[in-house]
Amino acid sequence: MNLTNQGIQVVGVYVDDQDEALAFYVEALGFRVHTDVRNGAFRWLTVQHPDQPSFQLGLFTPGPPIHDEATAQTLRAMVAKGAMPPLVLHVSDCRERYEALKARGVEFTQAPVERYGSVDAGFRDPAGNGWKMIQAAPNAK
Repeated sequence: MNLTNQGIQVVGVYVDDQDEALAFYVEALGFRVHTDVRNGAFRWLTVQHPDQPSFQLGLFTPGPPIHDEATAQTLRAMVAKGAMPPLVLHVSDCRERYEALKARGVEFTQAPVERYGSVDAGFRDPAGNGWKMIQAAPNAK
């Protein structure tokens, strides 16, 4: 049997309101909609960064058919507290991107700081998912 890996295509984050998340990721961060389909109450919603057309970020609501209501409530509470692992957005100029996103209404949890030659800042999406925005050190590959 030949199993060929094509790479990771979709990584999901939990959001409590898919419409609010969609507005944030498209209007504030500049992502674009890849897929938005429904099957009853279930909605498969993915966005993608314009520079990464083969990768999708899923904006998923905890609940059926994947989770029972108790599990969904726990997941929503964990996301809201910022307990989920942060996502990382690579940028060429962290300070410039920080100012641009701040002007679009993104609320930052950490202004840009220099660490080990790189520059990073932190923000959260409307559901509470944490993001690190990182400008790599000049010699990093």
